[in-house]
Amino acid sequence: MNLMQKKIKTSIGSLYMVSSQLGLQGVFWKKQDVEMFKKDTTLASQYLISGERQILEYLEGTRKYFDLPLDIIGSEFQKVVWKELLKIPYGETRSYKDVAVAIKKSKASRAVGTANGKNPLCLIIPCHRVIASDGSLGGYSGGLSIKKKLLKLEEDAR
Repeated sequence: MNLMQKKIKTSIGSLYMVSSQLGLQGVFWKKQDVEMFKKDTTLASQYLISGERQILEYLEGTRKYFDLPLDIIGSEFQKVVWKELLKIPYGETRSYKDVAVAIKKSKASRAVGTANGKNPLCLIIPCHRVIASDGSLGGYSGGLSIKKKLLKLEEDAR
């Protein structure tokens, strides 16, 4: 599948957005090796423009929800986990165990953690809102300092 990619500069560093004609496929911390469209496509380009605007608004504290068409690629289990992450309210956190229980796989905390770590849409699917049961932060694809900043941003904007 051909994709479009756009680098955006934000207050927390550069992000790389990837879009198909169906929706935003990824927001990553590193440039992605993707097969690019031979020519510009209006829909994919519009998703990147909207995505950039909404991410910047989120990081300014003026946006609490994302409203973008998504073209999510992952296993069925990953998609179930990511769908559950979308239910975590702005400014709140859940543990990996909480997410496992919510998807009716109470013994799957580690698998939830693995799916969380493979989230292709950082910020959009709020994997930064998932922490360890003991209250520690766990991991984050953008690094723990960024996870702390995102959690503080949401706490301050509530």
